[in-house]
Amino acid sequence: MAPIAIFAKSRACFRLKNFKSISTFVHLHQEAELAEPHGAAPPLPPNPATGSPRYNENWRSPLPASSAGDGALIPVGLGVFQHTYGSPMQTLSQSLDAESLMNQFASWTTTQRWEDVKQLFEFWTRSLDKNGKLNKPDVNLYNQYLRANLMIGATSGELLHLLTQMEDFLIVPNTASYNIVLKAMRRDGETIAAGKLIERMLEIGKEHKESLPDHESYDQVIFVHISRGQIDAALKYIDLTLKSGCMLSLNAFVDCVRHCVNNSRLDTAVSIIERCKKNDQNKSLCLPWRLCNHMADVAMESDNSELTFYALEFMAKWIAQGENAGPPVFFSANEGLVISALGTAGRTYNSGLVDGSWAVLKRSLRQKKAPSPEAYLAKIYAHANLGNLPKAFSTLHEFEKAHGHSNHEIGQDLFSPFYSLNPLVVACTKNGFTTLDSVYYQLENLSRGDPPYKSVAALNCVIVGCANIWDVERAYQTFNAIDTTFGLIPDVHSYNGLICAFGKLGKVAQ
Repeated sequence: MAPIAIFAKSRACFRLKNFKSISTFVHLHQEAELAEPHGAAPPLPPNPATGSPRYNENWRSPLPASSAGDGALIPVGLGVFQHTYGSPMQTLSQSLDAESLMNQFASWTTTQRWEDVKQLFEFWTRSLDKNGKLNKPDVNLYNQYLRANLMIGATSGELLHLLTQMEDFLIVPNTASYNIVLKAMRRDGETIAAGKLIERMLEIGKEHKESLPDHESYDQVIFVHISRGQIDAALKYIDLTLKSGCMLSLNAFVDCVRHCVNNSRLDTAVSIIERCKKNDQNKSLCLPWRLCNHMADVAMESDNSELTFYALEFMAKWIAQGENAGPPVFFSANEGLVISALGTAGRTYNSGLVDGSWAVLKRSLRQKKAPSPEAYLAKIYAHANLGNLPKAFSTLHEFEKAHGHSNHEIGQDLFSPFYSLNPLVVACTKNGFTTLDSVYYQLENLSRGDPPYKSVAALNCVIVGCANIWDVERAYQTFNAIDTTFGLIPDVHSYNGLICAFGKLGKVAQ
């Protein structure tokens, strides 16, 4: 204790001027001093006019905003403990310009990496370019973003919201932008919204031509209305498509016609086909082969000759295209279908359908065999109903050449004026004896032609026709002319026709 006491007593001897010592007594007052700042002063905040997204952040903080939630206790800059703040996608976004970003999107599109496209675009638009300004996408880049959202499954409402955000980047949506939203509306069945969006495109297109609807825009609206069974609304947009000079897509054309056929809107189907045929860009549209057959069946059941004609016309296109293909593909129309079409033509008095049906049949047979007797009889019936007797007798002449040497019993039934050729007999008596005399003199002139045409079956139709108008004298004169004028031999139908004429007048003995 002695040394300590000595130092305590001698404390005043070592005290210097302005010298302050640290006391071991706890009650001694001490004053702390702030340390002088070291290092460079922090940078000034960025200018708000540059549009920097960091202006609203804490500009004095040396760490980015994303690091605030890291919760790391190890400070930055300690060698191996140092780590990079932010995701790899954010780092990638800071190293890309607009062109390289588009190339990156193109690469990811091929591998369907839509979520990556979406995230990279959002990071990129929040990053700065080399001039310290926010990256600003063009309309093509933004369309890639819209497409990514569509593929991810964004609703039409969400895509519409993204479309309005294009104004924040001073971008005017183009047709492709709207088409992406229309695809979502088609998927979601938004008919009203799709129609309003088309109207908006037409309105904006008055100032910005790049925003006008194209064929794809109209297709999406047509599809969404057809899917909801609103065919009349779809027709409205078909008209807009054609008036705008756009080409109606094959899928839209096929779906519209199929919907009309399946829902018995046959006249509407005819209207759609006619509108497309009048347009140069759409006249080449053709329905699938199976739909052509189905449409023809439905049309003939309703005796709709116009739709039947268009069905056969499309079938003729398929036959021609198949023959010209390499290697050729041979399409053939069912003969029964053509016979039904000829019957429809006769009942509806459509001469164009008669010629079209026969042309399709001949093209389908490819001269390998003659048309069946039923086909010839159907054609005779059609021409007879139309009152075109020259063509009816010309068809009878072809019929006789093709099947005149058939089995005797079968041949008698094929050329019977009471059954198979009765429509021709009825046509010959349409105006009484005037028509009968005209037909007889035409047959007489043809018998003197080169080559001559002489037909017992044709004369039998005149005999039975005379019997139907109770003119036994003309019937008897025609019967005698078979041998004397034409040099032919009367057959059983000639005698039956003459017996019928006598029987109607009660002349049983004759």
